[in-house]
Amino acid sequence: MQNLEFNTGVIRPVECFKEAWDRIKDQYWMVFGVVIVGLLVASVIPIVIMGPMMIGVYLCLFEKYDGRTIGFDKLFKGFDLFLQSFILSLIIFIPVLVMVVLIYVPMIAMAVAGTRMSEDELLPFLIGMIAVELIFAVIMVCLHTLMMFAFPLMADKGLSAWQSIRLSASAVWKNMAGVVGLFAVGFVVAMLGYLVLCVGIYLTIPLIFMANVVAYRKVFPGPAERFVSPPPPNLYQNL
Repeated sequence: MQNLEFNTGVIRPVECFKEAWDRIKDQYWMVFGVVIVGLLVASVIPIVIMGPMMIGVYLCLFEKYDGRTIGFDKLFKGFDLFLQSFILSLIIFIPVLVMVVLIYVPMIAMAVAGTRMSEDELLPFLIGMIAVELIFAVIMVCLHTLMMFAFPLMADKGLSAWQSIRLSASAVWKNMAGVVGLFAVGFVVAMLGYLVLCVGIYLTIPLIFMANVVAYRKVFPGPAERFVSPPPPNLYQNL
């Protein structure tokens, strides 16, 4: 695997959102179209094509981050990495499926038991069910947070699912304060959008996606961003 070092302590949540808006505002409606179409197509066959479409969305957003004019031409390029993106989707969504089972199986069991379950039995059962669900929900949120850079890493560097997860988890863990702040600002932005007749929340989705890309690029700089200082005076001496 290639050298994949990353920066730490570089995510400034508010600045990420400001920069994200600066990068998409000249083509906002195209970015909106790319992200929304990508998510809608992904929802047609959940899990199976979610991965490729997420890769395609991020490929387009990386193009926009680099200052290029974007269209829908790269949106379906994620299918070039279909197998690995599908595996990544499975790993991400299996905990969700487990949680659904944890929610509905006890409810079905309770309904089947019906009147055979006394009030003295029902209360501990409900408390235990809620406790298990809350614990699992916290675990799931933590796992998904650690994998937030997995799809961008696959799109940007062509890593395998397992490599993307490992590197994402390591990078997020070393930048946890900034990541938590990014989620908090994203939540506020989404809620402000929701207050605009509810539909405004959809208008915030491209901004939130691009803010994640900006944060990703702070942690994993592109080739042009790695050279942040001027070259030494003798660099061209022997040319």
